[in-house]
Amino acid sequence: MKKWRCVVAATTAAMATMAAMPVMAAEYDANNPPIVTTEKGQLMGFMDEDTYTFLGIPYAQAERFQEPQEVEAWEGVKSAQTYGTISPIPDQTSVGSDEMMWPHRYWIQNENCMNLNVWTQSLDTSAKKPVLVFFHGGGYTNGSSVESAAYDGKNLSEYGDVVVVTVNHRLNVLGFLDLTAYGDEYAGSSNLGIKDLVASLEWVQENIEYFGGDPDNVTIFGQSGGGGKVTTLMRTPAAEGLFDKAICQSGIFGGTTKESEQEETARLLEQLGLDETQVDELKTMNYHDLIEAAQAAGLSWNPENDGEYILDDYCDWANDIPFMASTVFSEFDYNWMVEGPNKNEWTEEESMARLTEKYGDKAEAIAEEFQKVFPGRNIADAYFYDAYLPWAAISREGVEGILNHKLENATAPVYEYLFDYEVPVNGGALAFHCCDLIYVFHNVDIPVVTRATGGDETAHKVQDEVASAIVAFATTGDPSTESLEWKAYTQDEKNIMVFSADSKCTILNDEQLYTLAAEAMNN
Repeated sequence: MKKWRCVVAATTAAMATMAAMPVMAAEYDANNPPIVTTEKGQLMGFMDEDTYTFLGIPYAQAERFQEPQEVEAWEGVKSAQTYGTISPIPDQTSVGSDEMMWPHRYWIQNENCMNLNVWTQSLDTSAKKPVLVFFHGGGYTNGSSVESAAYDGKNLSEYGDVVVVTVNHRLNVLGFLDLTAYGDEYAGSSNLGIKDLVASLEWVQENIEYFGGDPDNVTIFGQSGGGGKVTTLMRTPAAEGLFDKAICQSGIFGGTTKESEQEETARLLEQLGLDETQVDELKTMNYHDLIEAAQAAGLSWNPENDGEYILDDYCDWANDIPFMASTVFSEFDYNWMVEGPNKNEWTEEESMARLTEKYGDKAEAIAEEFQKVFPGRNIADAYFYDAYLPWAAISREGVEGILNHKLENATAPVYEYLFDYEVPVNGGALAFHCCDLIYVFHNVDIPVVTRATGGDETAHKVQDEVASAIVAFATTGDPSTESLEWKAYTQDEKNIMVFSADSKCTILNDEQLYTLAAEAMNN
């Protein structure tokens, strides 16, 4: 049984059901937008072609450094036609090197940022469509549900006939500063960003059926910091019953201790010239002054494994959840960052010189092992192979990786993928950190994304394969499709789906490659 269920007055339930009765999309247009009645009031969305779209829906509210509370009910119809505000983040002062390949969108910031977005193909409360809830990347410091054009949920919802939800929550000093040592008023101040995510999933449980979704079939997925949020929720007792499957993409299993977090808080106060009797001043201090002081004090932002709200290990119930982890070929070793000609123009001698520069006397052994794992591959690619990062979700021998960690007590299957599609842009760009989300969200045809992928026939083929597998996993817990069989990853059979121009499920046998690279990098 899902523990979140609450009793709703019969009249309220009846009203909600009537408001969400199935209606053909053609009956709606700019002059007659869709209206849905949720538990707190009515929301007016809009039609994006045939997709019902509701943006900036409030799921919780909170004062600074306080736990999220239920949103107050409203009268009338609230507009849900534009994205809501996002969490304040440190000032961005330069253009990222990845802007061409991973175009960003920056948005209005406000501490009242606990809102989410919904894309769906039906408002029929009996439709029971699979629900995919996405947590954005940016570590626990930056990012938002709107930051990337690729995060738009319309095309995935339409392609997979699923309900897509993307979430904003508090970040950095607002979401992860532990003030619990400074009085009862701050007793719940640690892990506020994760508590926001729990509140968003509670909203999904209580309201998603009004958007055609099945509250008993919810998959959470996230990339990078979002992947870390996924694994953190699997260690959060309060999240029990709020989701049924989980996907961690290029993410981590980690966190910090209460002692460490409280030491950081003390450093912040010292940086600001405040003593423990002046903590209340943090509540009204200008955000930018606060975050600048935190940066000057060297603070970092992570969930706090306090042994109560967040555990050090997976909750027992998480063992029963089908799980998927992934990484990409290059992660942070962007080949477009290397000066000189594109790696596809390097001679074999130039490639080996680069490998020697990076790996020293292990270069030849790494090149040989790389060609065993990826036969026929350009040896220059070995210079950028970054999928064996120790922190990455992908698991290797001798590494306490996410998959091995999950397998220890798992009673549900786990799956792994390596995204390895090289786009024909700027001479050829290897798969980099974040890029697989373009294909997960089925967004190759968004103009700013098309220029980053080439938008050719192969890019469309890859996005169909990736999105189909994600939808299959969200629907049944098994990512296999008619075109691609995907076997579970086990300790005895380490199956990995490699998404590329020629996607296939295989066993990479790259443990020796990882070992050689790790030895070289540690010397």
